[in-house]
Amino acid sequence: MDSIPGSQEELLRMRKNGEAGKKGEDHGNALSRKEATEELIGCMVHSEEEAYKLYCDYGHRIGFSVRKGKQSYFIGTRDIRTKDYYCSKEGLKYDEPVTEANFNRPDTRTNCKAMVRFRVDEKGRWTVIRFVPLHNHQLAKPGERHLLRSAKSFAVGKSGVIDPAESAESHAMNGSSDRTVGDISEPPGYTTRDCYNHDNVQNITLIGAGDSQSLVSYFKRRTNEEGMFYWDVQVDQEGRMTNFFFRDGKSRSDYDCFGDAVIFDTTYRTNKYSLICAPFVGVNHHWHNVVFGFAFLLDDSTASYVWLFKSFLESMGGRSPKSIFTDQDEAIMQAAEQVFPNTQHCFSYWHILKNAQSHLGTVNTSQAFQNMFMKCMQGCDTEMELQESWDAMLDEYKLQDNDWLNGLYKFHNRWCSVFNKDTFDGGINSSQWGEVSNNILTGVADESTSITRFALLLEKVVKTLRRNESEEDFRCSQTAPVRAIKHSTVLKQAAESYTHRMYKLFEAEFLDGCGATSCHENSCGGSLLRFEITMQGRGSKMWTVLLDTSTMEISCGCGKFERMGLLCSHALKAFSLQNVDMVPEKYILKRWTKDARRSMYNLSQEDSTQQECTEAELAYRNRAMQYAYNLALKSQELEEARKIFWDSLETGEKALEVFFEMRNLHAQSAKDASTREKKKKKKIPKGPSTKKAKQALASSSAAPVLTAQTNEQQFQSAQDANGNATIGRSYYYQVFPTPMQPNQIFMHPNTMPVCAPQDLSAYAAVRPNSNFGGAKNI
Repeated sequence: MDSIPGSQEELLRMRKNGEAGKKGEDHGNALSRKEATEELIGCMVHSEEEAYKLYCDYGHRIGFSVRKGKQSYFIGTRDIRTKDYYCSKEGLKYDEPVTEANFNRPDTRTNCKAMVRFRVDEKGRWTVIRFVPLHNHQLAKPGERHLLRSAKSFAVGKSGVIDPAESAESHAMNGSSDRTVGDISEPPGYTTRDCYNHDNVQNITLIGAGDSQSLVSYFKRRTNEEGMFYWDVQVDQEGRMTNFFFRDGKSRSDYDCFGDAVIFDTTYRTNKYSLICAPFVGVNHHWHNVVFGFAFLLDDSTASYVWLFKSFLESMGGRSPKSIFTDQDEAIMQAAEQVFPNTQHCFSYWHILKNAQSHLGTVNTSQAFQNMFMKCMQGCDTEMELQESWDAMLDEYKLQDNDWLNGLYKFHNRWCSVFNKDTFDGGINSSQWGEVSNNILTGVADESTSITRFALLLEKVVKTLRRNESEEDFRCSQTAPVRAIKHSTVLKQAAESYTHRMYKLFEAEFLDGCGATSCHENSCGGSLLRFEITMQGRGSKMWTVLLDTSTMEISCGCGKFERMGLLCSHALKAFSLQNVDMVPEKYILKRWTKDARRSMYNLSQEDSTQQECTEAELAYRNRAMQYAYNLALKSQELEEARKIFWDSLETGEKALEVFFEMRNLHAQSAKDASTREKKKKKKIPKGPSTKKAKQALASSSAAPVLTAQTNEQQFQSAQDANGNATIGRSYYYQVFPTPMQPNQIFMHPNTMPVCAPQDLSAYAAVRPNSNFGGAKNI
């Protein structure tokens, strides 16, 4: 037996010879784990290289990397007799000697036992004789598998066919989808379709005249190909298009997760038309930029900003951010007050420092002045301290008559930390962060770039940001950060919860609190403790921490948790002094964890979306459509995943049909009971026996009655997953003395009903031909 037909070895040979064709497509990433496993067992190849590629190909399909393992030889020779290949997570890092080179390397080992063993016969044939398929760790998702180290050799790009940068642009302009899962692109490589797209859209992307109409045509194509794409255009009195706003479906998902703090930047202009290019930017769970949408504005009037903020709010289902950070601009302030009345509006530190360069001249180059200026913004604890520090700065540098500083101080409540300690910014409002945000648009276009081409380049920027996020997600799922204190339970908990970037920020606070603080503890009565903490080597400033040991509620005067969502060194010091070895879950903010994107669609009565929307039904529908849309993207690559998705929809649809049918039956039953009650009242004579009759009637109706309907006309008329009629199955309903609530009955079409606290209203019936969204109907 030379090779098994359809095996990976045969497919590899066919791919090398360009013969895979249809068969190669049938054996692509759509293979299930079971099918790939069955192909591997007993497979035969003819060299060590082919054996390694065979297991690497299997690992790529399943979702893990491969490491070369032990080998044995024929006695008296150097000819290989057996060869092992392991999952890359085999063994433990602590089994290796610690060196300077590997100390800070992320921990990828989980002591996984998955492996394959080949035996080589005298004819040089390599046969699989042992195979362990089970892994003890999370496998890479389909959209992440191109990031696997041993799988990169299989992503062969066609660089000789087309220029990568030009292809990416043409791909975006034509709107052809990249077969993504949650907008995570596949491995680099260009298909025949890409080549045709590149050739066909060159004339479209470079149109100069009628550029507004070209941009609208691009928006329409995106809307047709991506149901959740949103765009809006404002026209003037003469019908000319003046302002544009657009965002894609993934931006909506990003906003649902990370839309609590937003920076609105209006400092960048398109070079050809001098339009304001205004991105809405946030920060994701890796503390990286995430874009919620873009706008092109003809002017910076209040009316333009009001229109833009309303379009943005509508595109996000009516949910306002907790805080928004902008430049100091009167028009923006008025627009924000009108559209975001419940949002905390602050001036961005980066914008303030950038404006200082042009308004203060050489004074701003002084490090002493910058220190005093930063103290006014971030270092004061009371309004009186701010006033004293501000006056001292003006006196020191003779700036009492500086119009810009005087105008800035009028709105000190929008930028001084004294007034914004409870304003959540996620670390986005810092002098460094704004520079990073502005770099999103730096160098995007030149003076000859049309507005349509500019939009395409912005799309490429967003794809790059999302690719970086997917790589970080993959790294967090496959590796663990190195802990400075190996056996610390607090750091272990943080490493398991937070993303790598946030863990390092938390670890710095933890080490600072435990090793560089002085503390004085007092009891305030009962279970309340007061800690007065000073940081060693950083002056005599004291921070006050209050800890309730009965509820584990903690608060610090620095307000870091309220602003950043991360416990400060002072609070961690107080926990340490009380021997608290696990941080309470309420102080591990979900938006900073590896699971930040999970459970983002759960609705509750306190949900801010429902509170701010004019109609709760609209808020629910938007969330349900977005959830279904993301699940459709997630499942589209694999046939097995698509089947699971459809089965879930069909099951949910049947459950809803049963629920509403039983609800109708109960309503009819209640109506009939009411009618009988009225008739009985007419027949029962007035007198002493009336009260007893009523009591007997009430006691008899209090107990729920389980009734099986056997009339043919009342049989269930739904169909099963294969389209077969289910006529003949009787269904049951339970009569309750009060109106039935959604959590009183859970019923599967094939079983008796079970009383359970199950919220069936969460099921959303989405039919195969459903349209998940449109340009304005989101």
